[in-house]
Amino acid sequence: MESYLGMIGGKPSRSRSIVLRNNGIQKRYYAIDKSGKLLHSNAQMAVNAINALDSSDFRIKNVDIIACGTSAPDQTLPSHTAMVHGLLDFPAELISPSGACCSGIHAMKYGFLSILAGESDSAITAGSELISPMMMAHLFEGGEDSAKLEELQKNPAIGFEKDFLRWMLSDGAGAALLLNRPNSKGISLKIEWIEGRSYAHRFETCMYSSSDKEPDGSLKSWKQHTPKEWTEKAVFSMKQDVKLLSSNIVPLGGEFLEEICAKRGLEISTISYFLPHLSSNFFKQKVFDELKGRGMEIPEEKWFTNLTQVGNVGSASIYLMLEEIFSSGRLKIGDKLLLMVPESARFSYSYALLTVC
Repeated sequence: MESYLGMIGGKPSRSRSIVLRNNGIQKRYYAIDKSGKLLHSNAQMAVNAINALDSSDFRIKNVDIIACGTSAPDQTLPSHTAMVHGLLDFPAELISPSGACCSGIHAMKYGFLSILAGESDSAITAGSELISPMMMAHLFEGGEDSAKLEELQKNPAIGFEKDFLRWMLSDGAGAALLLNRPNSKGISLKIEWIEGRSYAHRFETCMYSSSDKEPDGSLKSWKQHTPKEWTEKAVFSMKQDVKLLSSNIVPLGGEFLEEICAKRGLEISTISYFLPHLSSNFFKQKVFDELKGRGMEIPEEKWFTNLTQVGNVGSASIYLMLEEIFSSGRLKIGDKLLLMVPESARFSYSYALLTVC
């Protein structure tokens, strides 16, 4: 991994093995070569996923809406979806949800609601990430002292800072075709509902980029830094406030799901498969215990995740899980899939219920 991302200060990371042991990820993918040269842009990866949706059952050139989410667009302007559309050759309505992990499912919700309202007949939604260039060693300053390593050994959650993200995040893309009818062949997934909730009014920023965090919890934008500070403070790298993350992200997911069950009359026992977007296997048992403690236990045999094999691909992760289980041959008519997508940036959650038909 360091042969691609480089070594900070020219030395191998001493925390890498600790972080990898706790996140459980065995593979990840980079859209760069060992010299750091880009092999694909974020937009190009999204287009590759979108083109894979084309079939005799539906030609993607006839789609009404394109909605693409990402944590790391190739540029701040034009929008990410506009750049994706620029690589295609047909007209469409566009929307670009911003944010982090939830941006991909926000894109899906926009397409879903447009079709549900009768405003559109079809939508292509996607999530894609090009994170590896932001994880290159030259963007990081400082080293790893022995005190920090000792703290990391005692509390794995402390790894959710800059060095953690270097050993977890993957590049990649996934896309979905939403129609106002089932597939003519094989199974389909019917979206029953998609629920989202932000907790930004309760918490300060947890994960951030293109900025630095001030002592009072506010963010200082890259626009307020000098070019010299961009490097000195690793302004453009992704960072995470572990103090906020470890104590809040899991309980908020349990709190929101409990509200959804009451609102939607959802019986957890009716769920066939639970697809949680986990940033690390470190959280798997914690999520299980949280749901169990709230009377919403989901047996482990119902969990489906591919984190260990693809890594954390942010907004694309839920699409990659859906594609894998959809193509696995294990789904049968009537199965219910509960999706969970947390986002630590300013703490938000999305859940969705899909039925196999």
